[in-house]
Amino acid sequence: MPSREEAYELFTKYNKSESLLKHGLAVEAVMLYFAEIFGEEDKEKWGIIGLIHDLDYEMYPEEHCKKTREILTEENWPEDYIHGIVSHGWKICSDEEPKERMEKVLYTIDELTGLITAVALVRPSKSVLDMKVKSVKKKWKDKSFAAGVNRQVIEEGAEMLGMSLDEIIEETIKGMQNVAEEIGLGGMGTF
Repeated sequence: MPSREEAYELFTKYNKSESLLKHGLAVEAVMLYFAEIFGEEDKEKWGIIGLIHDLDYEMYPEEHCKKTREILTEENWPEDYIHGIVSHGWKICSDEEPKERMEKVLYTIDELTGLITAVALVRPSKSVLDMKVKSVKKKWKDKSFAAGVNRQVIEEGAEMLGMSLDEIIEETIKGMQNVAEEIGLGGMGTF
């Protein structure tokens, strides 16, 4: 099984962008948070998969998810990790469907962390620490805001998990709050 350190090292080998690293850290934190609330035993696996999910995105955006499978196979990663990571691109850049609960969470919260980050950055506080669900829902309705965020994926994922959109947003915010400083969303007073 790959360690968190190995995952981080591999991720930073293929990704130099600060925004992608912050996104990986945000998704990792949310995955760890969901593993905790679902009472999952293998929290570390959830976190590692969240951290490294966009492994190939910076260098191979046209081959997103496909190149990840190649890289991780060469690195001898377990198939369940690889499938978990690749399935987050289901219907977008991957034919691999999220089947396990962990995969469904990643599929759902990947895009949502991007939206929450965008909402935080336009707030006066520039923080997720004081963010409420209604702030995200207000921006959710504005399709021109964070237009690259696939809201349909988030809705489908919430449905797959049997959770309401409000619940998913609330829990994702809480997960991101755990690493607010590391992802640059700790607010104006934290610099």
